[in-house]
Amino acid sequence: MQFDIFTLFPEVFPPYLNSSILKRAQQNGYLGVELHNIREWTRDKHHVTDDTPYGGGGGMIMKPEPVFEAVEDVLGTPPACPIVLLTPQGRLFTQDVAQELARNDRLALLCGRYEGLDERIRTHLVTDEISIGDYVLTGGELPALILIDALTRLIPGVLGDENGAANDSHASGLLEGPHYTRPPEFRGWEIPAVLRSGDHARVAQWRREQALLRTFKRRPEMLEKIELSDEDRAFLETLDYRL
Repeated sequence: MQFDIFTLFPEVFPPYLNSSILKRAQQNGYLGVELHNIREWTRDKHHVTDDTPYGGGGGMIMKPEPVFEAVEDVLGTPPACPIVLLTPQGRLFTQDVAQELARNDRLALLCGRYEGLDERIRTHLVTDEISIGDYVLTGGELPALILIDALTRLIPGVLGDENGAANDSHASGLLEGPHYTRPPEFRGWEIPAVLRSGDHARVAQWRREQALLRTFKRRPEMLEKIELSDEDRAFLETLDYRL
């Protein structure tokens, strides 16, 4: 999968992109990331990318000319892939949205700054708008990294374990249950005996029940959105969950 990042601060990205899973994904050919500094498409000696808002008010607004020229120079006219603006006004980023976006071979991510972007960018260039939550950040760079991280995990082969992403919290519609590793006893706290039983069916059942239990305790509204088996329903009834 290819990402083209349009930003005023490309230096934000390399430390995270060159670490851990994202680094290996690039080395193994699963992921490509190109950083494009919008300032390189300005035409004045000071590389100005913002100006004061018409009608007055605080803050500065990103100018349309360098943004349009950067995107069209890199991706063509019209652009050859979706253009995603990272903005608190966008649709909320969820695991379902991640799976939807991951079906694209290439995505462009546009990182806003200052008070915002000239509305003509949003209206005539951007094809999708994504928010990572109901709060405001300094710019779109951190949300862009979050998007890249979440989508990269969904690329087959990236995690090694083919079921790894499917078992993550939210991927199945449930929160993920607890995990344990060695030692089996630590400060008097022992791991559940079922995990040492060698009975794969019992372990699978225990993990499913723990995911249901954790979701019931922390995010019960999620249980209303997923398809539950008869076994799931029987377990939830023991928790006094109203089906």
